Amino acid sequence: MRGCVRRSSTILAAAVAIAAALPVGAAPQRVVSMNLCSDQLAMMLAAPGQLLSVSSLAQDPRLSPMADEAAAYVPNSGRAEEIYLMRPDLVIAGTYTPPATLSMLRRLGIRVETPPPAEDFDAIRTEITRMGRLLGREEAARDLLARFDADLAAATRPADRGRAALYSANGYTSGTKTLAGAILEAAGYDNIAADYGIAVTAGLPLELLVMARPDRLVTGTNWPGQSRSEAILSHPALAAAAPVKTRVRDLFWTCGTPLVTRAIRSLE
Repeated sequence: MRGCVRRSSTILAAAVAIAAALPVGAAPQRVVSMNLCSDQLAMMLAAPGQLLSVSSLAQDPRLSPMADEAAAYVPNSGRAEEIYLMRPDLVIAGTYTPPATLSMLRRLGIRVETPPPAEDFDAIRTEITRMGRLLGREEAARDLLARFDADLAAATRPADRGRAALYSANGYTSGTKTLAGAILEAAGYDNIAADYGIAVTAGLPLELLVMARPDRLVTGTNWPGQSRSEAILSHPALAAAAPVKTRVRDLFWTCGTPLVTRAIRSLE
């Protein structure tokens, strides 16, 4: 028991010493990201050699639009022990990262930031700026922000394309105050979720969706294998619910990054 205490004290002292050795205000040099969305912004903005590791999810082409780029980094599974051994001077986590993991890293003297998920285009702009500041890459962030605004303007369509429904596994839909809702609006569609007072992500009975008679139905692509949660997406009533049906790839809809413009264009 005493040996464990001594080892813990030694680890903590070493971590504090590393943190104290960094110049005040200096840009971090050993950055670890452990969240799929922060992975992408960090890869877009980090200087060469600055980003050490991204989450293992970032290397999954089913989930990550930057899987090829992520292959150049060491993957992590989000465990405090493995991240500590990388000797980071900044860890970028997420709102939903287990609190125990965040607490352990902070007790070890490691700086941990937890940017919130971006649920609209203004929030994406805020997160680009935030990531640039965290990495000491403010100029790169300004350049990325300008490119995003230009691409968003080019991808946005007039708001006269009719009414659309978003429908996913377990019968969930996304309302106007979600990232998917913002994408749908930018593509020129009114969201039928508003008809039922749904602003966030919530269940929508299939009967109500059919009765809404949307002009377009947008669903995700089924994953390989069998899933009861996705069974509703094969319901015969859903097949006839709208004259235009589109299956989209989730990887462009999940994270609030400049890549959401690809999601908008998927609805052209």
